[in-house]
Amino acid sequence: MANTYLQQFNKEHLRASQLKQLEMLKVIVQICERHNLTYWLDAGSLLGAVRHGGFIPWDDDMDIAMPKEDMERFAQIAEKDLPSHLFVQNKQTDKGYRFQHYKVVDKNSFYVQPDDDFESSYQKGLFIDIFPYIDYPSLPNCVKKKYLRGMCVAYSVLHSKHYYSWTSTAKLFWFGLKNITFKGIWFLLPKQKKYFSCLPSNNWHGMVQLREDILPVSKITFEGIEFNAPHNPDAYLKKLYKDYMQLPPEDKRAIHSVFIQPELTK
Repeated sequence: MANTYLQQFNKEHLRASQLKQLEMLKVIVQICERHNLTYWLDAGSLLGAVRHGGFIPWDDDMDIAMPKEDMERFAQIAEKDLPSHLFVQNKQTDKGYRFQHYKVVDKNSFYVQPDDDFESSYQKGLFIDIFPYIDYPSLPNCVKKKYLRGMCVAYSVLHSKHYYSWTSTAKLFWFGLKNITFKGIWFLLPKQKKYFSCLPSNNWHGMVQLREDILPVSKITFEGIEFNAPHNPDAYLKKLYKDYMQLPPEDKRAIHSVFIQPELTK
């Protein structure tokens, strides 16, 4: 009964949450355009723009991407330029935050994800993910996917909550050693301007884009507004989702969050 109530509550607040995120994106874009920073709609937000002309009807988050150096510049600039109810969440600005990509978070909202940790005090509000893209080496697909998966698992284990035990200590030692090894290999691999993708520790599926499919960016309409998109959205989305125009089964059209409250105070 409680789960049914929460699901209904989230559905009733979904559109308000989407529209608030759209306003957040407008603020981010204004900063990017003012300071010549490159961004583009990514993942589900790009898919929504192409397939639905806006938000995927059941989607409750937004994704953009930037070259890593632009993301870092954005974080510095946004510290002064963002309105007071928004902030850039990363490991420096929010000590409980454990991911390598950044978020712009709305402090006047509450958004709970299934893996949120309530023993840690990091901000839990509506957000826009900003994924940094970097140059990638040329590797055979079978090697690339196995290697990147290993990096993701090692990073995930090392940055999860641990309670003292011999098993936990052994895990930390083993995955710490793997993490150092993976990072060392990555440092030595020659990178190419031809390939572009998100950070290896966030690249669970081993997906690598061609830089020419991303840059220079194009324009796409999302909720009646033009935003930046990859240069070739079709190729980009096929890498991510394959047959991306096919709707998922109805039982897979689920809101990501456990709880959404788009406004805490008026």
